[in-house]
Amino acid sequence: KSFNRHLHFTLVKDRNVATPRDYYFALAHTVRDHLVGRWIRTQQHYYERDPKRIYYLSLEFYMGRTLQNTMVNLGLQNACDEAIYQLGLDLEELEEIEEDAGLGNGGLGRLAACFLDSMATLGLAAYGYGIRYEFGIFNQKIVDGWQVEEADDWLRYGNPWEKARPEYMLPVHFYGRVEHTPEGVKWIDTQVVLAMPYDTPVPGYKNNTVNTMRLWSAKAPNDFNLQEFNMGDYIEAVLDRNLAENISRVLYPNDNFFEGKELRLKQEYFVVAATLQDIIRRFKSSKFGCRDPVRTCFETFPDKVAIQLNDTHPALSIPELMRILVDVEKVDWDKAWEITKRTCAYTNHTVLPEALERWPVSMFEKLLPRHLEIIYALNQMHLDRVAALYPGDIDRLRRMSVIEEGDCKRINMAHLCVIGSHAVNGVARIHSDIVKNSVFKDFYELEPEKFQNKTNGITPRRWLLLCNPGLADIIAEKIGEGFITDLSQLKRLLEFIDNETFIRDVAKVKQENKLKFAAYLEEQYKVKINPMSMFDVQVKRIHEYKRQLLNCLHAITLYNRIRCNPSKSFVPRTIMIGGKAAPGYHMAKMIIKLITSIGEVINNDPYVGDKLKVIFLENYRVSLAEKVIPAADLSQQISTAGTEASGTGNMKFMVNGALTIGTMDGANVEMAEEAGEENLFIFGMRVEDVEALDRKGYNAREYYESLPELRQAIDQITSGFFSPRDPGCFKDVVNMLMYHDRFKVFADYEAYIKCQGQVDQLFMNPREWTRKVIRNIACSGKFSSDRTITEYAHEIWGVEPSATAIPPPNLPRN
Repeated sequence: KSFNRHLHFTLVKDRNVATPRDYYFALAHTVRDHLVGRWIRTQQHYYERDPKRIYYLSLEFYMGRTLQNTMVNLGLQNACDEAIYQLGLDLEELEEIEEDAGLGNGGLGRLAACFLDSMATLGLAAYGYGIRYEFGIFNQKIVDGWQVEEADDWLRYGNPWEKARPEYMLPVHFYGRVEHTPEGVKWIDTQVVLAMPYDTPVPGYKNNTVNTMRLWSAKAPNDFNLQEFNMGDYIEAVLDRNLAENISRVLYPNDNFFEGKELRLKQEYFVVAATLQDIIRRFKSSKFGCRDPVRTCFETFPDKVAIQLNDTHPALSIPELMRILVDVEKVDWDKAWEITKRTCAYTNHTVLPEALERWPVSMFEKLLPRHLEIIYALNQMHLDRVAALYPGDIDRLRRMSVIEEGDCKRINMAHLCVIGSHAVNGVARIHSDIVKNSVFKDFYELEPEKFQNKTNGITPRRWLLLCNPGLADIIAEKIGEGFITDLSQLKRLLEFIDNETFIRDVAKVKQENKLKFAAYLEEQYKVKINPMSMFDVQVKRIHEYKRQLLNCLHAITLYNRIRCNPSKSFVPRTIMIGGKAAPGYHMAKMIIKLITSIGEVINNDPYVGDKLKVIFLENYRVSLAEKVIPAADLSQQISTAGTEASGTGNMKFMVNGALTIGTMDGANVEMAEEAGEENLFIFGMRVEDVEALDRKGYNAREYYESLPELRQAIDQITSGFFSPRDPGCFKDVVNMLMYHDRFKVFADYEAYIKCQGQVDQLFMNPREWTRKVIRNIACSGKFSSDRTITEYAHEIWGVEPSATAIPPPNLPRN
């Protein structure tokens, strides 16, 4: 009732002039008001109990929209729905007004967002720390079949979910020089940029816990550049403030690719320096923190603080913590190193060499001279230890050094993370094995106890409850609501695998989701699709290793078979491919153009009709994923074995009732293990086969010569069949596939086409298809981020998740 009153008051005031956006903001502010009491109480609760705090450091947090997620986690959805309906408004329409917070590229940033949700739901005293980018991942427009980027001005209308905290503004230093004095080391003559924190509440699921995501924004100090100018050009000096403030201007749009730009290194140090000051301030002021008058008792620091490095992007935490402990707090070097290692832990996200961060020493020397000295000293210590254990093994020293020698000396940030952390983890079992046996083999031999696996997961709140309420309802009907916070309970659905009513209900929910998505596509993009067709979906960043090209070759092959035999009955398919290409990644942009060109031909061929459509899903993002995933029948997870560290989209499709066609890569391996390999469509080379083919030498032409359907498809692309107005359009793509394809598309073509035939066969038997779907859903429980975070808590951070809710704001504290 009070909720309705609040909302009515906010809305009815200006009904005559209110726009839908006004209504959205009114609703957002009303819902936000239900968070603040719990938020304040949670932080008070932590201050009083002084638990060990978890700091998740990431340069990306791909949060998506916040309104619906907040309503779900606070149990307010029905109240809001009702109140909005009474005002003659449509809740879903208002939800569509909210901008996505697109502060991430893909998997790594979305994982951080799922982890925040799980940490709050598990009652951990956790904080997400990152950058408040003014412009997130670009909006993708398709013009003439090509990707065109547009700036993502997500803050244009303001962000109702954040609270600026100017009282916690902190200085961050760059450039300058190092002075070694009898009193210790001094980093002087630096340029200062201020870090302004913006806090966003992170509610747990119905447990009254509200954690904080703190994102830093760069601000120039008010005397910026005015010292130098003095009586000089005051206007110039004030305009130059932009230089400092550019640090938090824009997210670098690369996924799995390292671009060694100075601005990016500045971003990485900016988030680390501001965050570590904040962590130490909180450690010192905590109730049971330092009793020492000079505040130098950092022995307990690792018992009160855990820092998790999301990839190497925040790796500067290691030398920065050393700098603060040694130079500022005057802790003994060896003690400081022990504290640093016990505090930090590192998650590796990729084994692709082009993605590994290797910063030029020359750039460090200029930007962070003291950190370079510290890294050199740490590396020397590390190499002395290796040399003592492996005398005379010079090559091992070269392989294991943090500094790579060569024409351009570089700092290998992954090596820095491994030596500076007490735990190193991969993100799926197969990936963690590759990490131990190849990428960090030497380090694993040195300290095997450091290396762990933590298979990724997704939050069932956003990725089941919020995006697929129809499915969540029929599941709850059968097994209750416990699965929402304990996804392993989905196993109980196995009892209903032969229950005709349940089989019918699952199929019905899927069909409703398909109809809804088809309507959305028609409304937004004016494309008509056949809702009775198989929805065959591949959505993820465009990358050669993810092999969208293999999907294209299947689409062409299917098309040629239909053309060849138009009267034969085919299983109708709508192939949907979506994802962004990094703006500088030429091949990825060509792949998008190829997909749209294939669609142009197939979708307009009268012989094909409703049997086959190829659709490129424009501007794939979190809010679009929430619509397409519940509607998918087939999920494509077809990376070359050994290249996709984990994947998390694969898990979202599984829990939402799609079947998977995929290689034995990343978490697909564990999905097949959980559900039974016969309940996924597994095809193609395993890691061992890829390695054997590498030893033998991959020759694409052999496959081209021996597989007529493959040859036909490639010849069509080459001849300009799909680009009649520019016949040579795809010569770069074909040349890559034929002569330097690192990801061996042709080697898996035959197995893939055959496997897709098995998909068709099963789809023609809806009952058996749906039974497989139920089995998959029932076996998806392992892939909850709650399970992942519980493992991090026990095995890396040394904290205990709490099942008990803290008292709500309307009850007295106890």
